[in-house]
Amino acid sequence: MTINYQYKNIQSPTKVALSDEQSAGHADHWRILTDDMSNDVPEWLQKMIEHAAMPKGLNNNISAKDSCLLLSEDQPCHINQVLAMKDGKPECFINAYPCVDSPYGLHCKIERIIANDHSHDAVLRLRTADGSIIYAFDQLYTTNRHLYQQDTSYFVNFSAWAHEIQLSEQNEVVMVEDQESIRYHRAFNDIVAANDGKIPDDLQEQISNWQPETKEQMAPVEINLGHMCAYLFGDTLGQEDEAWCQGQVLGKQETTFNDKSILLFDVVILREQNADPFVVRIAALNTPETAAIAVHDYVQANVWLQAAIYKENQQASAQSKAS
Repeated sequence: MTINYQYKNIQSPTKVALSDEQSAGHADHWRILTDDMSNDVPEWLQKMIEHAAMPKGLNNNISAKDSCLLLSEDQPCHINQVLAMKDGKPECFINAYPCVDSPYGLHCKIERIIANDHSHDAVLRLRTADGSIIYAFDQLYTTNRHLYQQDTSYFVNFSAWAHEIQLSEQNEVVMVEDQESIRYHRAFNDIVAANDGKIPDDLQEQISNWQPETKEQMAPVEINLGHMCAYLFGDTLGQEDEAWCQGQVLGKQETTFNDKSILLFDVVILREQNADPFVVRIAALNTPETAAIAVHDYVQANVWLQAAIYKENQQASAQSKAS
């Protein structure tokens, strides 16, 4: 009898190890929610234990016998808490951080993991299908850390806490006066509009052949920077998840986090031609300033960007792509 074995070389994404000194911790993230961390945070951690759940992420075989246990809550804004386990019982506290759930996401590959395996803090470097690079804190690193695979596309849900969020500066206007730039801008808009919003294969050729029909078409072009979508990740190793973004509010709702009123803004921060929009659910304390932000407004924000990868979402997104 002949037995055939099929060998699969499954590799994990590249990992960069962070020391405890390099890890920033979560003090600034708790300060988003309270000015009295020493009293509020321990109270919140104790309170969540009473109705905590164990998120599975990509792991079907999660067990209290694992060396580490991730506890969470079934709330739009909640706490994730990491405990060290021994003989099926909690041995000591490792870490805790506030999280935001989001229904929005993109298909991404994990290019690199920047992690401190003592604190279970990890930042994922993600590449989208259109080539954009996104850095986000991994809410589910404790459960998913041994399961991520290189060159595998995952559906990643994106959310954020806002350190600050405000209306974009509407007076930031750039005046384009270069004639060739104006001609390209007008030609591009005319050609795409004539093609029902789609970019033709011979776009560059059509732009080269395009000629203005009126003098007004070559007038200077005003570009309002306050109406742009933009995303800039942090430039410090291990803190790339601290981002600046600007985008348009698509939705707004209210929820609570430990009796604090929280506003959830669904904001599109990247919106490129022929690419899925990058939409993030951003949570912010309900204040007179944040309450004044309305749907369709353009906002800019400093945020702590988060990612979550669930097995259930991989199946659902695969089915929707196949249908």
